[in-house]
Amino acid sequence: METRQHVVNPSSKNVLITSALPYVNNVPHLGNLVGCVLSADVYARFVRQRKENVLYVCGTDEYGTATETKALSEGVSPREICDKFFKLHKDIYDWFDIRFDYFGRTSTPLQTEICQQIFWDIFHNGYVVEESLEQLFCESCDRFLADRYITGTCPMCGFEDARGDQCDNCGRLLNPTDLLSARCSLCKSAPVLRKSDHLFLDLPALKDELEKWIEASSVKGDWSYNAIHSTHKWLTEGLKKRCITRDLKWGTPVPLEKYKDKVFYVWFDAPIGYLSITANYTSAWKDWWQNPENVTLVQFMGKDNVPFHTVIFPATLIGTKRKWTMLHHISVTDYLNYEDGKFSKSRGIGVFGNDAKDTGIATEVWRYYLLVNRPENADTVFSWDDFAAKNNNELLANLGNFVNRTIAFLNSYFEARVPEYELQELDKRYIQQVDDELQNYLQTMEKVSLKNGLRIAMTISRLGNVYLQETSPWKLIKSDKKRAATVLLVAVNICRLLAVILEPFMGAVFSRKIFAQLNIPHTDETNYIPDNFHLHLVEPGHVVGKPFLLFSKITTEQASQLREKFAGGQLKETGLVQANEEEEILEMRVGRIVQVEQHPDSSHLYICQVDLGEWGGVKQVVAGIRNYFTKDDLLNRIVIVVCNLKPVCLAGVESQGMILTAEKKGRLHLLSCGGRQCDIHNDHTVGVAKEQQDDAKNVVGTAELPELGTLVKINHATLSKTPFPLLDRKAFQNASKLLRIDAQGDVVYNNKYKLMAGTQVVHGSGAQENAKIR
Repeated sequence: METRQHVVNPSSKNVLITSALPYVNNVPHLGNLVGCVLSADVYARFVRQRKENVLYVCGTDEYGTATETKALSEGVSPREICDKFFKLHKDIYDWFDIRFDYFGRTSTPLQTEICQQIFWDIFHNGYVVEESLEQLFCESCDRFLADRYITGTCPMCGFEDARGDQCDNCGRLLNPTDLLSARCSLCKSAPVLRKSDHLFLDLPALKDELEKWIEASSVKGDWSYNAIHSTHKWLTEGLKKRCITRDLKWGTPVPLEKYKDKVFYVWFDAPIGYLSITANYTSAWKDWWQNPENVTLVQFMGKDNVPFHTVIFPATLIGTKRKWTMLHHISVTDYLNYEDGKFSKSRGIGVFGNDAKDTGIATEVWRYYLLVNRPENADTVFSWDDFAAKNNNELLANLGNFVNRTIAFLNSYFEARVPEYELQELDKRYIQQVDDELQNYLQTMEKVSLKNGLRIAMTISRLGNVYLQETSPWKLIKSDKKRAATVLLVAVNICRLLAVILEPFMGAVFSRKIFAQLNIPHTDETNYIPDNFHLHLVEPGHVVGKPFLLFSKITTEQASQLREKFAGGQLKETGLVQANEEEEILEMRVGRIVQVEQHPDSSHLYICQVDLGEWGGVKQVVAGIRNYFTKDDLLNRIVIVVCNLKPVCLAGVESQGMILTAEKKGRLHLLSCGGRQCDIHNDHTVGVAKEQQDDAKNVVGTAELPELGTLVKINHATLSKTPFPLLDRKAFQNASKLLRIDAQGDVVYNNKYKLMAGTQVVHGSGAQENAKIR
């Protein structure tokens, strides 16, 4: 294939930018967009507009189990699935005005060539070892089952539809053999254990060099907190050998005769896609990827992808003993949720990439809202009310109003010609303020602090509006036209500045609209971000274009209609949760743990007897909290129990409910009510000293505890439906997704309604804000 010569410039700053490769078997939703390709596009545009040499590459991740599974479900080949979704992804990113230098794909001959070469390097250097695994084999399908072809019951939380690699309910990583009642996801048969030889990346052998690199790069590159936290968690838990092969057909072949029927595991293969995609674009790809002295690598992704980019992929490159351009800065986002829950394509909930265009709302408005709401340090929520408010109050009333007033006044009173000027102290003060904010903007964007960069840019727009309000050119035009001329000269230069500093966030579609009103061609030469704010951006004598509105109002009615359109149709509020046709309502009650035993067949589980008073007597609950609490920590604790779960056998022992916990960043806390309690997690004590812990179990405080068996409600509200339906673990997951810990440590529904047990608030016993309820 023909490639371009996009070369490294030795006399310039060269920035290589990647965003996590979107998986090809689905449609990206708004959270996928802001976490990866959109955030990378913002930074790439900024660096380009600073006249530095940039290469921004991305592409679809096409190999692996999920593609095979999707192809089987649609009755087509994996290649056909990849072709279909590659086009779909590309069309979505084009509409969102994402300016890749190249958007490619991983299923190419160059991917095979480069991946196999890297494998041979680490193989010959002794960093690949062979081990035999006991692996689940489906006799009906006559195949070893990859992780995603296996479902079963999670041994940690009892969720009955956990995958072989991870439980979607509790989020814990799993091995397929950990699952209880495992079954083949293709034919539903119970698989059997067979041995299979596999290849492993010997991470322990690379540990010293890897840790040395992480320590230096994370400081020099100023990694985001969530990236450092996730990386150090992997290191402190101890590096283990990682299997790099899978029993699949669709993937990069393993170039060893013994393993000719296997392919490389997608998380070994996929990061190498950055290299092969670059190679498919430019024959100078090695000048970018093997040139650490002259190239800076910046990567963007969601938090679930971090360890593969800060541990596994760097370790692989280190193991080749070749010179590589290694990660400098990593920008990581948390999750963007939708309204009262999560995006769900299958349930029609949320806005996906191909939906945004159909709303009739401009690309730049979508980009602005996603970026002003970017989940940089915590999960954030897409809300239609907030979307409309940001459009109406920030874009329309602030930015659009300022640009429109400036261009309209020049047309009305100066024949569209930018006038001469004579500065006064007031003008100089505002010019200095704008320049100060520009310096702040430049420094902030250099640090890849995108959300703050956007905030600063909008501050400059607000300064422009304040300047017009204070000078009132609509009054000056009648009494002092020369003074009005100076005001408009300053204002139109601020307009030009806003066009260029907002383009990284809102895209070229937006900035061209301001350039058109300024009557200035939009080119790489004119679209630069200056070092300082000055009044030569739009010179006196220049004739501007005609004014037109940049933004339109989103009415309350429109927002309501859009909310309803993307709510999945089947959702309605009933009781404590958003309920669907199956009425997913949680029956939560106050209980006391009166007996705790270790499960004889599981190192994760306790068998707890929970007293629910006259309402329910004593229920047996099998809880996956053994790694977090001792038996003494739990005995006599007041807890909140879900009582309407279908009984399920966990490792052979029946569980009749679930003890609720709050979890965030690996820290687990029991839900309770009344006075605050103390939780102990991995030797970290929250709340009180050791000598106080025994008293804390019995609830600190003078407030009267509700009776055992008391029903948990929302602010004393009466529930709309009783008796409660029996729920399976999947229904529990849907029902509990609106429950979180608020800033006061209390459990809230839908981010605003407190959960109450009698007169007492249900709380997380020291859990952090936004902790999830499990």
